[in-house]
Amino acid sequence: MKIAITGKGGVGKTTLSASLAWLFAEEGKKVLAIDADPDANLAAALGVSAGELAKVKPIAEMTSLIEERTGSKPGAPGGVYKLNPRVDDIPEEFGLRLGKNIILLATGKSKEAASGCYCPENVFLRRLLKHLVAERGEVVVIDMEAGIEHLTRGTAQGVDAFIVVVEPGQRSIQTARSVKEMAKGLGVKKVYAVANKIKSGSDAAFIEKELDIPLLGSISYDPLVVEADKQGQPPFSLSDGLMREVRSIKEKIV
Repeated sequence: MKIAITGKGGVGKTTLSASLAWLFAEEGKKVLAIDADPDANLAAALGVSAGELAKVKPIAEMTSLIEERTGSKPGAPGGVYKLNPRVDDIPEEFGLRLGKNIILLATGKSKEAASGCYCPENVFLRRLLKHLVAERGEVVVIDMEAGIEHLTRGTAQGVDAFIVVVEPGQRSIQTARSVKEMAKGLGVKKVYAVANKIKSGSDAAFIEKELDIPLLGSISYDPLVVEADKQGQPPFSLSDGLMREVRSIKEKIV
């Protein structure tokens, strides 16, 4: 399975990404948990300690590595560089292993990614994402920012499910609609939604009414998820309810 999760900031996409990665790993599957959001929080959501967080450096910031693999220094104007750099060793070499079955990798984002710039760092990140999605055998869960514009058509079409996390609110709904249109432009048809922070039946009804994307399921608002964040613990460590609901969502994806 290759799953990309996006949504407006603060809706809980990182909580869903971490929980899905954990559930797949519990089943004995090898999982690549990819943090592709510049505001990287997936490591903390997976329970990485403060001391270990320093080891999780985004690939986009590894200028020496990018220069070595592409033949051009990031940020340098013009020049000639490789459009197909080697990336197959990146997860094992630069990822953080969590337990037996999860490798966490933070890609970060090139400053020029949204513009489609063919700068060395952007080319390297796009090649890496394509490799992770299209050429690896593990389960891949990508925690993305609010959009998918930094994916290429080939990479996007290799994803089994684009999941947009939404909360009750018009801004979140609008982000979901925008993601659906971007995905459509890349030839992706498998776009789904997950409703989060549901406090009542009216919250769920609002999302179902406003959203024109198939809904995989809902996640209830749970104070224990907030408490886990305060304690620096993964959300699934305190909330059994969260894991029940995410497990149901996972089964629908599979």
